Amino acid sequence: MSKENKWRWTFFFIGLATMSLGITMTIKGKIIGTSPWDVLHIGMFKQLGLTIGTWSILVGLIIILSTSLYLREWPKLATWLNMLLVGSFIDFFNWLLPNTTIFPLEITYFIGGLFVMSTGCALYISANLGAGPRDTIMMIIASKGFSVRTGRTIMELFAVTTGWLLGGPVGVGTIILALGSGYIIQWTLPKFRYQLNKRIA
Repeated sequence: MSKENKWRWTFFFIGLATMSLGITMTIKGKIIGTSPWDVLHIGMFKQLGLTIGTWSILVGLIIILSTSLYLREWPKLATWLNMLLVGSFIDFFNWLLPNTTIFPLEITYFIGGLFVMSTGCALYISANLGAGPRDTIMMIIASKGFSVRTGRTIMELFAVTTGWLLGGPVGVGTIILALGSGYIIQWTLPKFRYQLNKRIA
C-alpha cells in the first residue's frame, strides 16, 4: 500500500471511530433529542428490539442496496466499511460509556457529542475514499436540481418524522445537531485536508 493510501485509510478509520463516539455521546444525552437518523434508529430499537448500532447497519444496508440499483453501480469499499463500522462502533461505545439520568451530565454528553461527531465526520470525509450510505441519498437528491442543503433537509425530515412516529427522541437537540454540525464540519474539514496533504506530499 502506498504512503498516500495508508494516510487516507488512517484518517478514514480514525474519523469513523471519532464520529461514532460523538454519535453515542449525543444518544446518551438524548434528553433534548438526537440527530435525525438516530431518532429513526432509536425508534426502531424501541419498537423492534436488536440494538441501535444494528439498526444503523440495517438501515445503511437498505440504503446502499437501493441507491446501487438506482445508480446501477457497485458502491465503493469505503461505503460498505462506513455502514458496518459506524453501527459496530456505536454499540461498542454505548456499552463503554456510562448511562446517566442527571440533566447537567446529559447536556454535557450532548454538547461534547456534537463537537466530537462533527469533527470525526470531517476527518473521515477528508480522506476522500467514498461517501457514506446516507450521504449518497443526499447527492442523488441534489443531482435532481436541488441544492445539497435541500437534499440533506429532505433526507433528514424523512428520517426524523419516521423515527418520531416510532417513538424516537425528538427535541431542540435534533435541530441543533441538524444545523450545528454542518458549521463545525465546514470549519474543520479544510484543516484535516491540509494535514492529510502535508503527510502525503
